[in-house]
Amino acid sequence: MSSSNGGNRWLIGVVVILVVALVGAVCVGAGALLFLSQQSSQGPAALSNTPVPGRTPVAPSGGPVTRPAGNVLRMPGGTGGSSDPPTLDPALAGDASSAIYIVELFSGLVTLDANLKVIPDIASSWEISTDRTVYTFKLRQEAKFHDGRPVTAQDVKYSFERTANPATLSPTADTYLGDIVGVKDKLNRRAPDIKGVKVVDNYTLEITIDQPKAYFLAKLTFPTAFVVDKNNVERGGRTWTDKPNGTGPFKLKEYVRGQRMILAKNENYYRDPKPQLDEVSFVLGGGSAMTMYENGDLESTFVTIADFERVSDPNSPLNKELFVGPSLSTGFFVMNVRKPPFDDPKVRQAFALAVDRQKIIDVVFKKMVQPANSILPPGMPGYNETLPSVQYDPARAKQLLAESKYAGKLPDITWTTSGGGGGAGPEVQAITGMLKDNLGISVSIQQTDWATFIGQLNEPERNPYQIFDIAWIADYADPENFLNILFHTGSTQNWAAYSNPEVDKIIDQAGLEKDVASRFKLYQQAEQMILADAPVVPISYSREYWLTKPYVKGMIYPPMIIPRLQYVSLSK
Repeated sequence: MSSSNGGNRWLIGVVVILVVALVGAVCVGAGALLFLSQQSSQGPAALSNTPVPGRTPVAPSGGPVTRPAGNVLRMPGGTGGSSDPPTLDPALAGDASSAIYIVELFSGLVTLDANLKVIPDIASSWEISTDRTVYTFKLRQEAKFHDGRPVTAQDVKYSFERTANPATLSPTADTYLGDIVGVKDKLNRRAPDIKGVKVVDNYTLEITIDQPKAYFLAKLTFPTAFVVDKNNVERGGRTWTDKPNGTGPFKLKEYVRGQRMILAKNENYYRDPKPQLDEVSFVLGGGSAMTMYENGDLESTFVTIADFERVSDPNSPLNKELFVGPSLSTGFFVMNVRKPPFDDPKVRQAFALAVDRQKIIDVVFKKMVQPANSILPPGMPGYNETLPSVQYDPARAKQLLAESKYAGKLPDITWTTSGGGGGAGPEVQAITGMLKDNLGISVSIQQTDWATFIGQLNEPERNPYQIFDIAWIADYADPENFLNILFHTGSTQNWAAYSNPEVDKIIDQAGLEKDVASRFKLYQQAEQMILADAPVVPISYSREYWLTKPYVKGMIYPPMIIPRLQYVSLSK
């Protein structure tokens, strides 16, 4: 899932290196993550793999710590950037800023729990055929839409058919539902419906996939596979998401763009834990989130680089409210291989060698970030900690550029970044400065709003950008979610338009491999080949930094987007 670079900067986050432990099977045997959750009364000391100085007693922070009246949680919107989501339609979502709300408003057959394990959701159970291609789901008879109408197998089939309808223009339908027999035919207008989705009865659904794939169930946890109400969608027209009739633990009470989004408890919610908050109020604008937090106007807030030093000080009154946790996210800059000069691998390799990651970490982020040497982030099953890093080598970079077909005749290069107004982020300025100093290349920088930016990227054949910065956060704990989706020929999230038949072959083989260790070795092999071709240059691994008021209980900051607000309560 793509992540924007606003707020606490999911692209290159302000991070401390944490250990994410693998603890067993999840995502159908693909490995699991030990989710490091946080009760807000706890500090981050146990999460770090380096010693954390002991805390000394501190005085109250000076900001209000008494629980306000009402059972309402107040926090910044989205992933911390406090901006409007590009969409609330599950079929159209492909970014974290949208998904953070969608996973609370809607749900699917399966979901991820707080330990990132695939568990039943609208489905109460499922059976898998002996050849591992047919999944038979039994639906909960107590599952209801927000208006109280029961969810049936027909609703699930309608939702899949709608997502795969080419008129819907879903950027993620092929990526997350394309394993289902008939989805590609419908997307390409070769069939009127999805052959592999069959309604057996009101509460039984059968799904047939094209080949046995270990990660298939995990893909169904993505919003693309969520259930929507046909009447709501068709009667609501293009603005149906203004009043969505979902099935999630919360329902949309109010949305004033640029100001606030308020979610209210779904009294008809069918799955434990039931939501305990009456409302969650997301602030989408209106000043500094940190100031609001310290004034008692927010229960939770992200921490930016401007405030990190003081809140991470053990003697700071805010330190005891700080959460530091992992994020399964890698930030890159991407070079579009369809756009000159990046159709030449030597140019791409030269750009990779001309960037001093460590200097960016030390100077721009004050040593609070870990440079990324790989596509898969630490903690992701299949992560290769022994992967050789791309060394900073300006001399070799100059040599490669001189050997390229664009030697002495580089076209104009424009770097596109998400944002609006003011200057580009300091990391973009630092990277383009290094390209100027080390290669003599002047790179122009242009900004575009996030909704436009991600919309353009999801059409690789029409992607107008030459080079740009973005991050990918895991949708499920399997290396397929990074390597197949981002780099396989033809993937709609293949932002670089990268194509290597040998890499495709290895990734396809890994997807069918039953043995977990063998799967990971294949993915690691593909990853090394991709890095050598340099369609992307990994820059950083992101982490989560949040402050939470002591009276907030059960708050979790997961390493990827999952429904989480149903776990939260406010103590009296």
